[in-house]
Amino acid sequence: MIKVESAFTTEIVEKDNLLVGPWRSPKQMLQAQTYDSHASIHDDATAQKLGFRGGTIEGPTHFSQFAPLGERIWGRAWFETGCLSAHYRNPVFEGEEVQAQIEKPKPGQTVCEIGMIKRDGTEILRGTASIDGDGTETALSRRLGELKPLTDPVILADVKVGMKTARQAIKMDFDQNMGDLYPFSLADKLKVITEPSDGYYAQEHNPWGRAIIPMEMLSVLFQYRAREDRLPVRGPAVGLFADQEIRLLRGPLFPGETYWVEREVVALSGSKRTESMWVRSTVFDSDNAVVATMLLNGASMKDSYANYASEHKALYG
Repeated sequence: MIKVESAFTTEIVEKDNLLVGPWRSPKQMLQAQTYDSHASIHDDATAQKLGFRGGTIEGPTHFSQFAPLGERIWGRAWFETGCLSAHYRNPVFEGEEVQAQIEKPKPGQTVCEIGMIKRDGTEILRGTASIDGDGTETALSRRLGELKPLTDPVILADVKVGMKTARQAIKMDFDQNMGDLYPFSLADKLKVITEPSDGYYAQEHNPWGRAIIPMEMLSVLFQYRAREDRLPVRGPAVGLFADQEIRLLRGPLFPGETYWVEREVVALSGSKRTESMWVRSTVFDSDNAVVATMLLNGASMKDSYANYASEHKALYG
């Protein structure tokens, strides 16, 4: 049996006070994504209408580049209680190279700052990687405490903090197409994932006796049935991920296993261009134990909602 310490062959170098991964070119897999019967920010034409160069690569794709860094620092614990907590700063487009960096920890340190940059130095994300903890130590926990309340909402006018959704069953098989939101399978992703690992495929290559789901694909699993929630978000409007945290409590999670997820709106915020709904997903196993959580800031683009101006006037004069 191969030890989990050798889960990746990724070359990691030390640079000043950082551990640095290699330059990678993540692949765009969401060109065909649709929700509410309209195209998404990952579609070139839709993205260009909103001022982007083209369809953006989905944020959690970048989480894979941090997995070898977390494993280098914390070993097996990374796969069991690891957490990535990130504020997305700038988009990445197909063909661009990005590099993941993590703070070199002091002995026993369980929270480290992370960052990702492009070749020209553009910051892609910043945040924390950690193990264990109670969730209050993460980058997004701090960020939530600093948010200004959303004023004059339109797209989110009918959404209230504290709204919860019914529990849903979710599952990810290797060859299962994950639907309109994620029109590909785990097998498709593993063909192009930036940091491949035998542990994602076969039981003899990790200590859990079965293949495990990469952290970036946990985002897909947890969002698999999200459009069935029917939280009262007005639309259609184009959204993007602005902040995201995936936290394992009893990991890893496994292909073919049924889990259950429920969601709660924990905050509303906004900017000049967006209205943001922060949703915490809590994931349970068959024993009703919490195995993971995800905090996601879904930011809706005001300019993409055709009725924004008229509804704002009707709501606020």
